[in-house]
Amino acid sequence: MPQRLADTLHRIGVEMAQVQERGRVADYIPELGCIDPKRFGMAVVTAEGREVQTGDADTSFSIQSVSKVFTLALALGKLGDQLWQRVGREPSGQAFNSILQLELEKGRPRNPFINAGALVTTDAVLTGATPREALGSVLRFMRAAAEDEDIHIDADVARSEQKTGHGNYALAHYIASHDNLLHPPELVCGTYFHQCAITMTCRQLARAGRFLMSAGQGPRLVSAGRVRRINALMMTCGQYDGSGDFAYRVGLPGKSGVGGGLLVIAPGRASIAVWSPGLDEQGNTLIGTLAVERLARAMGWSVFG
Repeated sequence: MPQRLADTLHRIGVEMAQVQERGRVADYIPELGCIDPKRFGMAVVTAEGREVQTGDADTSFSIQSVSKVFTLALALGKLGDQLWQRVGREPSGQAFNSILQLELEKGRPRNPFINAGALVTTDAVLTGATPREALGSVLRFMRAAAEDEDIHIDADVARSEQKTGHGNYALAHYIASHDNLLHPPELVCGTYFHQCAITMTCRQLARAGRFLMSAGQGPRLVSAGRVRRINALMMTCGQYDGSGDFAYRVGLPGKSGVGGGLLVIAPGRASIAVWSPGLDEQGNTLIGTLAVERLARAMGWSVFG
């Protein structure tokens, strides 16, 4: 498999460079709007510890909502199954920043990967901690998962989100109006914006995802049962209202971010990270999704056999 995987990644890198339609960058966050949509990187870490990369795999990017996977793991560590009293586990069928379901469901977000749900998990991580301490715990978890201390928050991206994140403030205030936030909305949003502004490379992100493989290399940071549950949520909810199409095309659990990042897990086999900043209409990386689809097909990786 090692040479086959290397050859496959090289071929995908060549193919992705030739694709003309690359989507649109998340220009509603000014710091992300100036990134070249032609950039593409991909890294794979196998259960045996082999690492293979192609393209801009060592270029840092803002992981945005990919961070929600790690925050969810921390929130579950703090609250356990009590978290599910405050946030659901069902696909939303709505845009990642929609407020419609919050109104219908009385301030209880549909799942922890849409923005409203991530605000609740961030609020959970803030329990007994200051924002600085909560962000420190997120960074420590991610650094431990990647076995790499060179993972940081991009202060410029965080400031950019704080200035333009009016929709997230609205979500937080609506959740608070139903007594589903324990901390002030401004405090929760500030912590959330900084969490989303964490920057990583594809290589670092693929390493950080190893704890979700339940096999092989990497630190064991979360119980096997919790790993299964996080992967299940990534499969059903990780691509917002594009999750069904992703499951159909790729057949693996994954979590996207509007910075163009994508973390995908082939359970027992590999952790995969892709970065291509152009997004599709659902806010998921257009080229990154295509690249993972081709990788999964070529390697025969799917949770469906």
